[in-house]
Amino acid sequence: MSRIALLATAAAGLALFGAAPATAAHAPTTTATTVTCGPSALRVGLSTKVCAEVTGNSVQLYGQISLAGPPSPGSTLPVKDLTTTLTGNAVGGTSLGHLVQPVRFQAATTQVRGVGGTVPCGSTVHAEFTSSALGYPSSPVTLDVPVTC
Repeated sequence: MSRIALLATAAAGLALFGAAPATAAHAPTTTATTVTCGPSALRVGLSTKVCAEVTGNSVQLYGQISLAGPPSPGSTLPVKDLTTTLTGNAVGGTSLGHLVQPVRFQAATTQVRGVGGTVPCGSTVHAEFTSSALGYPSSPVTLDVPVTC
């Protein structure tokens, strides 16, 4: 390769290098969201659990209802009218809310949302979710999650 060709190639390479966007240096800092769920429990014949989405010091709680397992072949999928309650608070601190909501469960996983807020870093959030139906007693599923920021 001649010296002129080598210099032309090097100059073109430097020009391309200088034209490359510097996105890595200007990438915005984002805080990851962590989802933590308590153990599932059978409530009203369905699998029920409560979860917390934590982003920094912001917490959003939700209860989740799903089938406890696959339906038997040929069986009808359950339809249940439920009353759900979702509650959350920073332990020893403020309430994150209390929501009572009717839900018609029709075999698809259903989430109940609407309780959350910001809490001080280092606090623990306590969440409670219940579902009840006529003829079934309600008992809560719970979760305690630290907010470490």
